[in-house]
Amino acid sequence: MLKGIHPVLSPDLLLAIARMGHGDEIVIADANFPSASMGPEMIRADGVSATDMAEAILTHFPLDTFVPESAWRMEVVGDAAAVPEVCAEFQAIVDRKAGDSFRIATLERFAFYERSRKAAYIVATTEFRLYGNLILKKGVVLPEEVYRG
Repeated sequence: MLKGIHPVLSPDLLLAIARMGHGDEIVIADANFPSASMGPEMIRADGVSATDMAEAILTHFPLDTFVPESAWRMEVVGDAAAVPEVCAEFQAIVDRKAGDSFRIATLERFAFYERSRKAAYIVATTEFRLYGNLILKKGVVLPEEVYRG
């Protein structure tokens, strides 16, 4: 264990998000998402919900402020206006951890899959709620945010 590190982050996942640079993307995937066949390295997070994983990652991970969108969720098939409970929770987490200026955009299912194929990593959670998928684009860590002893 380390002080100040969210306990949901495994050593592999902590290394992954530390390796990511500005503009890299990470997918938080639910239990039904085809995580193993997308292409990017998959990191398992068994026993962890997608919302808990979003909270953990955003504790240490800035969102990109240089682009119009830096977070995406999967659009509900057949009902583009629907906002599943898990997605509303994602937005509340983003508001709390990154600021309420970040709106989670929606992507049609296959567009979400296509974007996921280009991600740096996919975190496979055991989120059983449908549409519990989120893509986050990493921003810049500012000099004053870096620990200097």
